[in-house]
Amino acid sequence: MARVYSLAGANLTLANQAVTLAFINVGTTTSLEFLRMWASQSSSNNTAQQRVQISTQVSAFPTLTSQTPAKNWTLDPASQIVGGAAGAAGTSGVNASAEGAGAKSIIYPDAFSIVNGWLWVPTPPETLTLNASATSGIGLHFPAAPGSLGNWNGGISFRETA
Repeated sequence: MARVYSLAGANLTLANQAVTLAFINVGTTTSLEFLRMWASQSSSNNTAQQRVQISTQVSAFPTLTSQTPAKNWTLDPASQIVGGAAGAAGTSGVNASAEGAGAKSIIYPDAFSIVNGWLWVPTPPETLTLNASATSGIGLHFPAAPGSLGNWNGGISFRETA
């Protein structure tokens, strides 16, 4: 019973602003354990630093491009998280066009070279969990616009738990 899914955005052109690359809002019946997050780009080979944050948000969610998570195990059922543009409970999306006015609570701030990309793979005691009905979402967020806006990839892998 794996129930592991990935929300991924590929070849995205980001807005010239702070932007949420991927966002998942937990539903009312299933908790989510976050296993991996990543970001990379392929439009520039000039090194530059990019700030990145893993953060939670409880209201006024980002406006997203709707994206449904994919199954990592082919025999698993579809995720209980479905694509949605408003960041509502039980939905997910990528590449925010607007961030919303909700405050972000930063869990993990970092920075990376855009030439190398960024990968967060926590050891088991460090995985993040949003409990069912937590009324909040988790996002992979760039707090400042990247110098290169095109050809970004990124996402979040998670496990659904009872």
